[in-house]
Amino acid sequence: MFALVGLAAVYFTSSRPDNAVTRIGAETAERTVGPAADNSKSGLLAFVRKPQPTAMPEFRFTDADGKEMTLAAFKGKTVLLNLWATWCGPCREEMPGLDRLQAELGGDNFEVVALSLDRGGIEASQRFLDQIKVKSLATYVDATGKASKPLRVIGMPTTLLIDADGLEVGRLIGPAEWDSTAAKKLIEATLR
Repeated sequence: MFALVGLAAVYFTSSRPDNAVTRIGAETAERTVGPAADNSKSGLLAFVRKPQPTAMPEFRFTDADGKEMTLAAFKGKTVLLNLWATWCGPCREEMPGLDRLQAELGGDNFEVVALSLDRGGIEASQRFLDQIKVKSLATYVDATGKASKPLRVIGMPTTLLIDADGLEVGRLIGPAEWDSTAAKKLIEATLR
């Protein structure tokens, strides 16, 4: 039991995802993404906004057809990049909300890019999405897990908000209700 607790502590505290970030406090969160009570319920109080949006590192992944891609394919769109794996319980819980968010806001200006870092590849990732009845999200996979290093992923799920210029606005480590009012306000503020 103690080993499990120690492993969890190391897993989430071994390094910070970005040293040049500031945490949104309750007052700032209210101004930024909606009422603080809604943020707390949605999990968005843990969203870390960068003081200045920064360039995204380059990394490669594949789509459902095995075509190699980069985030450049989404240039001009605000992107919510969600990194997940089939073995991740919190990922399973938040995925339906991401699917609903894509169904509601996805289009020419916004895209949820749910990127599986599962070593099982496209088959395991697609089977997972089919099991939880995801209908609106496209399947993207990095079975090598190499994207986690340049993105400084220290736990899953990790979600990055990227503006239309391809710059990271902020990130959240852990699950959230991405189809909540607070999340939509956060995304809509980035769309402007």
